[in-house]
Amino acid sequence: MLDYPSLAAVAAVVREGSFEKAAALLKITPSAVSQRVRGFEERLGIALVVRGQPCTATEQGRELCAHFDKVRLLEADLPMSFANGIQDSSSPSLSIAVNADSLATWFPYAMADFARTTGMLVELTLEDEGHTADRLRTGEVLAVVTSDPEPVAGCRTIAVGSLSYVACASPDFVARYFPTGIDGDSLNIAPVMRFNRKDQLQGRWAKAAFGTDLNAPTHWIPSTQGFLDLACAGLGWGLQPKTLAKPHINAATLVELVPGDTMDVPLFWTVSRLHAQALQAMTDAVKNVARQHLQPVPM
Repeated sequence: MLDYPSLAAVAAVVREGSFEKAAALLKITPSAVSQRVRGFEERLGIALVVRGQPCTATEQGRELCAHFDKVRLLEADLPMSFANGIQDSSSPSLSIAVNADSLATWFPYAMADFARTTGMLVELTLEDEGHTADRLRTGEVLAVVTSDPEPVAGCRTIAVGSLSYVACASPDFVARYFPTGIDGDSLNIAPVMRFNRKDQLQGRWAKAAFGTDLNAPTHWIPSTQGFLDLACAGLGWGLQPKTLAKPHINAATLVELVPGDTMDVPLFWTVSRLHAQALQAMTDAVKNVARQHLQPVPM
């Protein structure tokens, strides 16, 4: 049997980033937290916490923290009369990795429905949709919104729909960089915006629409709202979620580079098979909201 009070101390240090903040969460002294963590490490014969600013988990520490998160979710399903001291004084939260564009469009409705239904908390990690599943494989989270349909051990994957994108820029930007029309050559001259180094949407669109390998001057904009605002301001062109771009297209503050052309990114909900009511409630919320806000995934 694992020493759960000590494991709770390890998880709190990793989650909060310091022994002092963990102590406040657990309502014990920093010295007591340190003793629990050090004693647990000595009994197991391995390091669990990398002391620093902030404190982080070792690989073994991450595995144990992932196990602890699962235990707390399962414990939340038990009647209060069965409480056995495993949990710390905070409420259990459901850890999810999600891409920024989903968070800016449809996913908040699923989170709100889940919170209303269960009263539980959510802890989000932002990640590119092509890489969120990696967070699930490492045990950092228990569910993800992902564009990767590949199975993950111990999890199930559900196709939830496609998020539609349109390539947009401001009218002034189009007049400056595409005065005679858009082609592969002009796309490689006009500044493009990308979310981060993992963002391949603009390159995929340029290849599909014009057969060109995009190699344009690049602005790096790691914010969905910033991406939209800066496109309207004329900084560069980029792929915008259609639901966010449509009001600006209607107002003529953005124009589509190829009118009527969309790129649909299929999204999947990959979730641990752990039999916890919270995971099923979140899955139900995701499926219901996705049906309302996403395009059906082509079969």
